Amino acid sequence: MNGELDLFMAIGTFLGGLGLFMLGVSMITDGLKLAAGQSLRDILGRSTRTSLRGMVSGASLTAMVQSSSAVTIATIGFVNAGLLGTTAALSIVLGATIGTTMTGWLVAAVGFQFSITSFALPMVGLGMLARLIGPTRRFGAIGEAIAGFGLFFIGVDFLRGAFEGVAQSMDIADLAFEGIGGALVFAAIGLVMTMLTQSSSAAIAIILSAASGGLVSFTAAAAAVIGATVGTTSTSALAVIGATSSARRVAAGHVVINGFNAVVGLCLLPALVWLVTHHQERLLEPAVMLAIFHTSFNITGVMLMRPFIHRVSAFLERNFSSKAETLGRPQHLDRNVMVSPVLALDAFMLELNRMGVMAREHARAALSSEGEPGRALQLQHDGIRTLVGEVERFVGALESERLHRDVAMHLPMVLRISNYIDDAVTQAQEAAEHSADRSFLMQSPVRDRVLAYELALLDVIEQCDHKDKKFDAAKLEHDYEALRDTWRQLKSLLLESSVRSQLSVQRLSPAIDNLRLMLRVVERLSRVALRSAELQQAVPAVVLEPDDQAIVRVEAEEKPASRDPEDGPAETSDDAGSVSGSDTQDTIR
Repeated sequence: MNGELDLFMAIGTFLGGLGLFMLGVSMITDGLKLAAGQSLRDILGRSTRTSLRGMVSGASLTAMVQSSSAVTIATIGFVNAGLLGTTAALSIVLGATIGTTMTGWLVAAVGFQFSITSFALPMVGLGMLARLIGPTRRFGAIGEAIAGFGLFFIGVDFLRGAFEGVAQSMDIADLAFEGIGGALVFAAIGLVMTMLTQSSSAAIAIILSAASGGLVSFTAAAAAVIGATVGTTSTSALAVIGATSSARRVAAGHVVINGFNAVVGLCLLPALVWLVTHHQERLLEPAVMLAIFHTSFNITGVMLMRPFIHRVSAFLERNFSSKAETLGRPQHLDRNVMVSPVLALDAFMLELNRMGVMAREHARAALSSEGEPGRALQLQHDGIRTLVGEVERFVGALESERLHRDVAMHLPMVLRISNYIDDAVTQAQEAAEHSADRSFLMQSPVRDRVLAYELALLDVIEQCDHKDKKFDAAKLEHDYEALRDTWRQLKSLLLESSVRSQLSVQRLSPAIDNLRLMLRVVERLSRVALRSAELQQAVPAVVLEPDDQAIVRVEAEEKPASRDPEDGPAETSDDAGSVSGSDTQDTIR
């Protein structure tokens, strides 16, 4: 009876100690993040210029907030927002794996021969006093973190006491460590403990306390610590559900890094077993030795991994990319062609041609869609817009160089065509997202006229391939003007039908807006075709001369806006199918 009561009390003490420990860690993390405010983001942003600086910042922040998960999730958030690249984020994760070993040293400190309550309780009291004095200020946040550290130590002390009580009522031989099988079993235990608590700090505190209390052998605890190193990746894996592919790459990198560290730990484990077997009398306290082991294999793994971090990043880029990223990755633009402006112009033409094909495919799918646009359409939209950004970036890289005049004069046209493509896919996506606005017209007396208009739109899109041998610029302009006449007639018919109460006035306005938006998409694609044809004819004529006076710089003000200067006023006319000027005067040129 007494044995069962002791076991029940031990379990209660364990749960209470674990609760205090996790509450302490939570208060440390929340308090320091609140105290840091914008500083956490600034530190991560400034300290990732090199992988070494990223590692140092990751280790320092993790040691301070006592949560590698918090730092890793914050890093994933920055990657998700586009503030950090994959390589920079992985350098922070490398540092975080080192910083998380601080937990072991704090737990080991509890094993020293002094009273925990003599300093932990005052920390709780003073910290909460500061929290009450300044609940909304940095002073109060720091106080919360100090109180958290006090609860941290008190919780660890309760955990140690609980395991000492359990050890006295159990046969420790049942938990003996035997060979590689025993190592894997206890590593799995450490992994599961971390996944259940969602905190490697909590799992390591439990493991080290169990070893100090004599519940498990030293080498078994070491194997469990290795498992906890892998288990902490579950937090970042959960954090990237629904996130971008960039964030998923960081989470995958976290798994790779911690998995590699665990392999290093397993390789070092036999040496540790030999040391414990032959020199047990010379060893320090179990918790201290476990802290040393935890730190050693993590630092060793990080040092071995660091030279390959760029290769790991490249591997993740290749294997954890979304369809939008694949579509948005330039196929003809890279640093190699940038060294020669003439070659760069050829590469720009090839990339713009590819973008034009993609934009026409996207427009056909968007204008033909009914209901909510599918995921594939959204990915295609995102990929093309990413390509637009890449073209602008490469043009900027060329503009920073000394360019021949004949080369420089074509860069505004490159940007103009890119902007037309951007406008086309943006407006096509918007038309697809609001296709329900015009769907009621398919059950109205004007159904046939609407269908005829949509078919005319698609017919003009088919003519926008300037690489087609049958491409005829004059015919394209003529057919586009005929399309605008069709639009004006259709709009007049729709308005007349609403006056006759054949169509709902309330629903007609958004339907007209959607039909006009479809015309704008075709207008932009027509411009892409005509300007691309012009550029295609001009680019082969570029010849570099050795005359230094023919070298110029492309100034920033030469970069075109999203509309041509000759387009006239902005989109103000309600019939401005070509998004500029009035119906009677504007053309696609």
